[in-house]
Amino acid sequence: MTSDDKKKRAESAKAKQAQYGDDIDLDSYEYTSSEPSKIESIDDVSSADQSLVKQVGFDPSQEKVSASFMQFDTESILADVLLSQEGLEVLTMSQALKQYDWLQNYLWKAVPVDVDKYTARSELETYNGYFIRAKAGAKIGMPVQSCLIMKKNQSVQNVHNIIIAEEGSELHIINGCATPSEVEQSLHLGVSEFYVKKNAQLSFTMVHRWSEKTDVRPRSAAIVEENGTYISSYALLSPLKSIQTFPKVRLVGSGAKSDLYSIVYGTKKSKYDIGGLLSLEAPRTNGKVISRSIATDSSEIIARGDLVGLSGQTKARLECDGLLISDSAVIRAVPMLLARAEGAELSHEATVGKVGAEQLSYLMSRGLTEEEATSLIIRGFVKLKVPGLPEALQRSIDAAIKMSLEGGL
Repeated sequence: MTSDDKKKRAESAKAKQAQYGDDIDLDSYEYTSSEPSKIESIDDVSSADQSLVKQVGFDPSQEKVSASFMQFDTESILADVLLSQEGLEVLTMSQALKQYDWLQNYLWKAVPVDVDKYTARSELETYNGYFIRAKAGAKIGMPVQSCLIMKKNQSVQNVHNIIIAEEGSELHIINGCATPSEVEQSLHLGVSEFYVKKNAQLSFTMVHRWSEKTDVRPRSAAIVEENGTYISSYALLSPLKSIQTFPKVRLVGSGAKSDLYSIVYGTKKSKYDIGGLLSLEAPRTNGKVISRSIATDSSEIIARGDLVGLSGQTKARLECDGLLISDSAVIRAVPMLLARAEGAELSHEATVGKVGAEQLSYLMSRGLTEEEATSLIIRGFVKLKVPGLPEALQRSIDAAIKMSLEGGL
């Protein structure tokens, strides 16, 4: 599909509402069209901004990472491979598209440009983002860290990312997104496309912290080839206006695997519509979608999970656990299983409940107040343990979630 074809398809979908989530008037925001400026080093970033990015897992010291990417709105960008890490490439999308003609073949391949008005507008307006690639056979042990920050009022951060783990490679990414609390009525449009080639491993961990007047509309998808592994972990532990996201993973090669994990801590009047879909399209593919939701105050959480079995000898599981901390809050679990081939084994389990009286009584008998006991239960509930991740990466995830959660309890 040529660039002109993509533009035409985007134009045709400019008014197409999303299948899920509240509709947003995209014309009420400002779109930045200026050329981005490069940040030469982390030293150019203010101490306040460094403190903000720490809350979503970005380490300004850059001591235990292989590369860093940082973007403020669509204007100031840092892209830096810190070590002489052979086989790793981190570029801005604008730079990568100029450098590699073949990258056009990946642009809008996993995520169709005409999914809805948000993908359409993302293509039609100026965008940037990151291109991260692990070349064939490269084992990138330490994670790449990336961070997307929104600071402008009444504006849109328009991002398109492409991540490629080439054949036999290994790549781990920690991605943080954040908005200072004083930012008003902002919109994040984030398109991310993941390509996991034969025998490759890719893990992608997201920790997000938005402001109460921010709407978020990510659109992401992954294509996993033979014996490839894709692990996605998502944590959102702060209030926002609304978010709607439904990442889709296609397991197209025999033996491909994908696990999707999400944790949502709902507060205030925030609306969260979070989901995930696994499409098992080849024999011996397998995976799971696991979500944990905590709803407090007057928050509303919809947890979706779809498993689609299109080939025999496939297996997938859906687990959704919800914890209500307020009588004014709402959690809705929406599981869906669709088998279209004999031998597709799909299962699901969903539970929603309140903090158990026995748990509270036990902890309070140990000297904790009811508030302290509830807080302890919540902290245990939101732990994100991802099997198969390097120990150093798991520690980074734990630290990021702890820091993000401290602002909400």
